[in-house]
Amino acid sequence: MSSPHAPGTGNSVVPIQQPNSNLVWNLDRISNKLRATNFVMQFKRTLCVYSGPVQQLYTNYDIVLPRGQEDKLMILPNPYAAHDTFDYIPPSAVRPTGINILPGDMIGKSGLYMPFPTKEGDGKNQHRFLPMRSGLHAIMKRYPKNEPFLPVLTKGDLREFRTDVPCIHLHRILLPELNGLSTLEIQDMTRVSMEKLATYLYPKNSGSTNSSQNLH
Repeated sequence: MSSPHAPGTGNSVVPIQQPNSNLVWNLDRISNKLRATNFVMQFKRTLCVYSGPVQQLYTNYDIVLPRGQEDKLMILPNPYAAHDTFDYIPPSAVRPTGINILPGDMIGKSGLYMPFPTKEGDGKNQHRFLPMRSGLHAIMKRYPKNEPFLPVLTKGDLREFRTDVPCIHLHRILLPELNGLSTLEIQDMTRVSMEKLATYLYPKNSGSTNSSQNLH
């Protein structure tokens, strides 16, 4: 079989890159795929994506729908911004948090909300819903400054909170587990992640605190 060549490059061989299946997210268990897709699209500028098999964290990426595959989403790291990808992040450094983000219209509100489990007087498990900004600030206070809460998305984090209500689950990065990164690289990764979160933590005005639209 002949080797593939790039147009106009003579015999220069162009390597064929195999797609990272961990960056292809299945929606087959989600009832309202369109709503879930619209919901997750808003996070591509504010949350990083992690891929365990290649041990990479992507801070600059797009989310696309493969043609003819309505039940899938594909994460596409920016090929022109290699410096926005962090390598050597082992799966042991990325842990699930049990923390979710969901659209506020589920509770008759606008914007993004975070449910926190609580118990009512009858002992039944309930949820207290906090606006995204308040929820993140509350979470941040639980962690020391030298090990901040750095949320990331992984395959499987786009879910349904209830039937027809999409949500995203958050993983977080454990900085002490990043033995393959230099102190400078860790500082850079932390800075980028916190700059993304600033959209929610420190909005320029009250109207942008919860910028999500009601999605149906």
